[in-house]
Amino acid sequence: MKVLFWDGSGIVMIYKRLEQGGFAWPKVGDGIMRLSRVQFEALFAGLDWRRIHAPRPTHPTATE
Repeated sequence: MKVLFWDGSGIVMIYKRLEQGGFAWPKVGDGIMRLSRVQFEALFAGLDWRRIHAPRPTHPTATE
């Protein structure tokens, strides 16, 4: 996998090759493949990103 992205000061290329198996790619919708940062890190590590779920943040409630 080769990934190019703009970090604000220049283009960065990341390269990853798996020794065994393959990457589990997300579906493409409207020409865009969407992953959260945590899901991308799992994909890049060769893990199944579909098993990674970020917990929803809880908002504090006001107390009286």
